[in-house]
Amino acid sequence: MSKTPRPSLPARPAEIVREYGPYDGVNAVHGITHDGQQVWAAVGERLIAIDPADGRIARTLPCAGDAGTAFDGRYLYQIAEARIDKIDPATGTVLATIPAPGQGRDSGLAWAEGSLWVGQYRDRKILRIDPENGQVLRTIETNRFVTGVSWVDGELWHGTWEGEESEIRRIDPDNGEVLERLAMSAGTGVSGMESDGADLFYCGGGPSGTVRAVRRPRRGAN
Repeated sequence: MSKTPRPSLPARPAEIVREYGPYDGVNAVHGITHDGQQVWAAVGERLIAIDPADGRIARTLPCAGDAGTAFDGRYLYQIAEARIDKIDPATGTVLATIPAPGQGRDSGLAWAEGSLWVGQYRDRKILRIDPENGQVLRTIETNRFVTGVSWVDGELWHGTWEGEESEIRRIDPDNGEVLERLAMSAGTGVSGMESDGADLFYCGGGPSGTVRAVRRPRRGAN
């Protein structure tokens, strides 16, 4: 007997709480992370730290970054072409470098459970890798292009962006099943993304040069 296809999970509109930027000299926002106080955005040849209270650029580090950004509680991690740099946020010094698993085809980046989680855009995968040497420890298959990646409260979320359609999705980390969908409005995309650990996702807007704060749904919310 053929297996009955699972019905498509409907999407809810994403609630954009605030928009930051665009900023002078920023042509695109790639990776996004949050250090508990500031939102970090990779914007090409530098990392900028945005104060979420007023949207001003509080700090700038001269670090290359064309994809995902992560924070482990002490250090920043930044994808730059075919490598991932470990960066001291106090000085911008690159402390270590490991190969990026996609060799330049990587997208999002997150830190959780002592590992880095790397989005693979066109491969539609999320990889768990060893932050010391880049070894792939686990692979999660998805059914959409993967942009930003975020773990929060034990939940795995990722951004998607295909053509004019972009969403934030919660997926089952064991089998990639889509559990929740937040649809961005037409013409509004998600590049990098990261949770603030509470009620918001901060999402890069790609070539718009903006960063958007999106409400994170809580369990049991209607």
